[in-house]
Amino acid sequence: MLVEVLADAATPGDLVAARTQMAFSLGWHIIIACFGVGMPGLVVFMEWRALRTGDAAFEVLARTWARAMGVLFAVGAVSGTILSFEMGLLWPGLMGSYGEVIGLPFTLEGFAFFIEAIFVGIYLYAWDRLPPRTHLLTGLPIVVAGVASAFFVVTANAWMNQPRGFDLVDGEVTDVRPWEAMFNPATPPQTVHMIVAAFMVAGFGIAAVYAVGMLRGRRDRHHRLGFLVPFTVAAVLAPVQVVVGDWAAHFLADYQPLKLAAIEGLAETTAGAPLSLGGVYIDGELRYALEIPNALSLLAHWDPDAVVLGLNEAPAHLRPPVNVVHLSFQLMVAIGFGLVALGAWLAVAWLRRRDLPRARLFLWAAALAGPAAVLAMEAGWVVTEVGRQPWIVYGHMLTRDAVNPQPGLLVGLGIVLAVYAVLTVATVYVLRLLARRGPVRAPQEESHER
Repeated sequence: MLVEVLADAATPGDLVAARTQMAFSLGWHIIIACFGVGMPGLVVFMEWRALRTGDAAFEVLARTWARAMGVLFAVGAVSGTILSFEMGLLWPGLMGSYGEVIGLPFTLEGFAFFIEAIFVGIYLYAWDRLPPRTHLLTGLPIVVAGVASAFFVVTANAWMNQPRGFDLVDGEVTDVRPWEAMFNPATPPQTVHMIVAAFMVAGFGIAAVYAVGMLRGRRDRHHRLGFLVPFTVAAVLAPVQVVVGDWAAHFLADYQPLKLAAIEGLAETTAGAPLSLGGVYIDGELRYALEIPNALSLLAHWDPDAVVLGLNEAPAHLRPPVNVVHLSFQLMVAIGFGLVALGAWLAVAWLRRRDLPRARLFLWAAALAGPAAVLAMEAGWVVTEVGRQPWIVYGHMLTRDAVNPQPGLLVGLGIVLAVYAVLTVATVYVLRLLARRGPVRAPQEESHER
C-alpha cells in the first residue's frame, strides 16, 4: 500500500522541510487571499456610493483600490499556483489515498478562480468603456467568486479536521461521497471564521494605510473616507468574529477535544475546568496562567460543572505541541478583543461628535490594527493546523505518513523561499509605485479641471 511505503521511507528531515515549506507558502498566500476576498466588496461598495451620490471622492477611492486589487489578484494567482503544486509534490500520501475524496472543493475553487479572473479583467479595463451601472454589475461576480474561492478551499481543510465521505475497507478508500466530505461538521464554523477574518484583514489593512497618511497631516476628505469606510466594516465584524470564535470553540469541545485541551493547556480531564489566560506549558502543566474558575466548562458546554477532556486522554505521541497552540490562541484572542475595543472607541466618538477620535493615539492604534489583524489571522491558522497534529487527516493519517520521501526537499524549500522573497519585493515595489502616483482621478474631475 502506498501509505505504508511512504511511511517506511520518510525521514524526520523530509517532514520538517515539507512542513516548513507548506507553512510558509500558506502563511504568505493567505494574506494576499484575504485581500482577494475582502477588497472587491469594498471597491464595489465605493463605486456604488459614487453612482448613488454623484460624489467623485467615492469613485476616486474605488479606482485607486481597484488598481491595488488587480496587483494583489495577480500575485495571489502565482502563490496559489505554487500551493497547488505543493499539495501533490510534498504530500503524495495524502493525495494518493484521499485525493478523490477532497478533489471536489479544489475543482469548484478552480471554477471560482477563473470566473473571478475573467471579471477582474473586465472590471479593470472596461471601466470607461461600459455604462456606469453595467460596469458596477461586472464587479459583483468578483465579490461572489472571491468569497466562494475561500469557502471551497477552507472546506477541504475542514475535511482534514473532520474527515467524512468515504469508507475504509482493508485500509483502502472506498464508496467516496464528495459532497458529504465537503460539507463535514467542521465546514460551517471554519468557513465563516475564515471569511469574516478575510474581511477584517482587508478592512483594517486598507484603513491602516490612510491612518498613516492622517498621522502625517493628510486630513483631507479623501483620507477620511479612505479610512472610515474600510475601518467601519472591519470594526463591525470584530465582535461578530468573537461570536463565531465561541461557536468554533463549542465545535472543538464536541469534535476535537484534544485540540481544545492544547489551546487551554489542560493536562488532565477536569470537571468545572478553569479558563486560563496566559501561561506556559512546562513539564506537563500550565504555569503562570491567570485562571477563571469553571469558565472553560461554561464556555465549552454551557455548564460550569461540565467535564472537559484533557491532554491525558491521548498518548504523548498523539498530542499536539501545546505551547505553540496555546500561545497562538492567546495572541489571536488578545488581538481580537483589542480590535473590538478600537472599534468601540470610534463608535463612541462618532456618536458624540460625528467625528473621529481626536487623540493621535487612536490613529496610531488604527495604523497598527492592519498588521495586528494579519497577525491574529495567522495565529488562528497556527491553532487550526498545529492543533490537529500529528494528524494530517484527523484520526486516519499521520502527517509523517503523507510526506514525500524523495531526497531534495530541503533544496526545494530553499528555492521556494527565494521565489517568495522575490515575489515579496516585487509586490511591495509595485504597490509603493502605485501609492507614489497618488489617487486615480475620476474622468469628471479631470474634465472639470480642464
